[in-house]
Amino acid sequence: MAALSAVPDLDAMLAARTLWHAGRHAAPRADGEPTGHAALDALLPQGGWPRRALTELLLPADGVGELALLLPTLARLTTAGATVAVIAPPYLPYAPAWQAGGVALARLEIVEAAPRDALWAFEQCLRSGACAAVLGWPGQAGPQALRRLQVAADGGDCLGFALRDSRHAANPSPAALRLEACPDAGGRLAWQVRKCRGGPVPGQAFALDAC
Repeated sequence: MAALSAVPDLDAMLAARTLWHAGRHAAPRADGEPTGHAALDALLPQGGWPRRALTELLLPADGVGELALLLPTLARLTTAGATVAVIAPPYLPYAPAWQAGGVALARLEIVEAAPRDALWAFEQCLRSGACAAVLGWPGQAGPQALRRLQVAADGGDCLGFALRDSRHAANPSPAALRLEACPDAGGRLAWQVRKCRGGPVPGQAFALDAC
């Protein structure tokens, strides 16, 4: 009689997400890129920004706090020698503020592009494998264009950040993570998770001044 194969460990299968058990969540995989905000990392299923993926930041207006949210990550990447690309920003980045936030300016690439070319430049930088993170403002991008950005981030092993108007929050998105900036009960700016890969959407919002 042939020997039976080893019985697989159910907990290991659940943790690997190869098996789903009704009423039981798989153990979260803390394989995200740290955001630099411990309270936000604790909220996200992967313990940080999803790697090889697109993160969508939904904003009521430019300059509401998105730079403060991203600076710790950008500073850590650039000081480690990695390149960060910023594609066709709506305003000229204020270098002293980025430098004060710890960003190594020599590793920061500002890519100027006309609106009709910005989406293409965003996708190419994500796909290139030369950038650790890419920031873009694909305001008019539809689902197919966003899907290309997600695929490009995966292929280029890159963190992609798409900064978009809050009006897009009602539309479906292929982004692995979506955060919307909105005031909390105390009137402070907070980031509410609208979609996340790898676990349930947390009900608690994250406020920067709560760090």
